[in-house]
Amino acid sequence: MYRKILKIITVLFMALVIIVPVTVKKLPAMNEKYAMAEELENNVLQNYVRASALAKEKKNPDDILKSTDNQDGDLKIELPASVGKSKQDISVETDYLTQTVYVKLKTEEENYFTNYSITGNSDYIDSMQYYKNDGAGVIAITTDKLYEIKYLLKNGSLYIKFVDLHDIYDKVVVIDAGHGSRMSGAVRNGVYEKDINLDIVLALKNLLDDYSGDKKIGVFYTRTTDVNPTLQQRAALANKADADLFISVHCNSYETGNFTAIHGTQVLYSQSDDRKLGSKRLAQICMDNVTKETGSSAFGLLEADNIYIIRTSNAPVALVEAGYMTNREELDNLTNPDYQKKMAQGIYNAIMQAFDEGY
Repeated sequence: MYRKILKIITVLFMALVIIVPVTVKKLPAMNEKYAMAEELENNVLQNYVRASALAKEKKNPDDILKSTDNQDGDLKIELPASVGKSKQDISVETDYLTQTVYVKLKTEEENYFTNYSITGNSDYIDSMQYYKNDGAGVIAITTDKLYEIKYLLKNGSLYIKFVDLHDIYDKVVVIDAGHGSRMSGAVRNGVYEKDINLDIVLALKNLLDDYSGDKKIGVFYTRTTDVNPTLQQRAALANKADADLFISVHCNSYETGNFTAIHGTQVLYSQSDDRKLGSKRLAQICMDNVTKETGSSAFGLLEADNIYIIRTSNAPVALVEAGYMTNREELDNLTNPDYQKKMAQGIYNAIMQAFDEGY
């Protein structure tokens, strides 16, 4: 009986080995869509597992903090005697994408929350955790919003102040380079959409870094390297930064996956944002400036509340589809550094015009 079942399974397996490759060769578009779907599924699964693991380590700040007012900061962290005297023993860094402040201490302490006091206002804090990493103790503080951090070392304690971004900057912009890492986006002739998106954003970053106008602009990026933040993280960065503008950079591709004559720049926006200075107006400003700077044709504006980062953005949002990777000429343009700089200049000009209009 078992041998018979085994024989049937073996025959079916051999049939699949023969049939599947043939089917895939005949249906390259289907194969590509399947690969992208599988890539998305794996990405979602990995992020779910990672988030679940972190959630087990998180602690309620009310269980750690002793509520008190500190004149020198919103948070007062008592330091071990061995690290309380030198700034070289302490570093404070912010991961803007996850709104997490990492306080790294040169200590062998295993149970920091038990042995040292932390006092202050928990209103700013969603969770706290402590762990050891590379010989250092790390206090990870996840905040309710994105803040700039000021800190002071005084009398054996570290004082941290959470500063609202709009108390520092006149305007706040979040820039998103679409895709990244294993989520490559469209692929044509060995060119990955994720790389084009990032190249344009890095060129835009150079322009924004050199800005010397009369406004103080805070700019935050979902990625500046080949990583892949979740869609939730991308939208959350804009929302928790209380961004005035949220711009995402992508490239288009025709649904068949074949090279076609279809070309041009398209800008997606939120149709549910009915503000006068909302997403649709921002999309038009982006379209006008990008096409003027690059010479690209305007493929049009598109309502896109079906896209997560557009639907969930509180800020006016525009997703710029720079061009079609499935058009040979446009693919050549999109991979050309000079053209990428023109695309970046167009987006930069759009940001400046939006601010001039009152965004």
